[in-house]
Amino acid sequence: MIIAIDGPAAAGKGTLARRLAAHFGLAFLDTGSLYRAVGAKILRTKQDPRDVVAAQGAAENLSSDDLTAPELRTEAVSEAASIVAAQPAVRAALLEFQRNFARRPPGGETGAVLDGRDIGTVVCPEPDVIKFFVHASLAARARRRFKELQARGDSVTEARVQQDMDERDKRDMSRGIAALKPASDAYDLDTTGLNPDQVFQAALDHIQRTRA
Repeated sequence: MIIAIDGPAAAGKGTLARRLAAHFGLAFLDTGSLYRAVGAKILRTKQDPRDVVAAQGAAENLSSDDLTAPELRTEAVSEAASIVAAQPAVRAALLEFQRNFARRPPGGETGAVLDGRDIGTVVCPEPDVIKFFVHASLAARARRRFKELQARGDSVTEARVQQDMDERDKRDMSRGIAALKPASDAYDLDTTGLNPDQVFQAALDHIQRTRA
């Protein structure tokens, strides 16, 4: 079983993906962490995320340590990740890694759950893949992210978080390669008024219907 979960930031796709992977005993890959790791690597070496040569080099030389760097969830890295993710050379460098993970999951698992922006449209577009497009209103997503950042002690305002998120949404949806959009056969899951348990149950119900 391969489950592809796409959607914008703070829509709840990561939480859902982890729960589905645990429930079905599948491997899990947060593909956004790959782009975050590239962005963090560039910022760490004081290079510009818009430098396509630097970004490609970072993507081609990722290590397992890069994927667990403590700064991956910061807003600066999120911005850098969105910038490098729009670069064809970076996406090409990471595409095969993601496809291999889906088709040949590590640890002998019987399938995989991948979440990101283009899993159902580019990475795993095949019709046998169970696809979700998870989204929520901009205000709801900004509020969720603001609370996460507050809990980590980051000094930000909710208005600034919403502005940054809106800009990232527009950049992700308008980029010329692997733009953020639902796959034509994706299940639309609006999480605006749902708690994590309700989102999980809605996803389970859809999977059961799909596999019936």
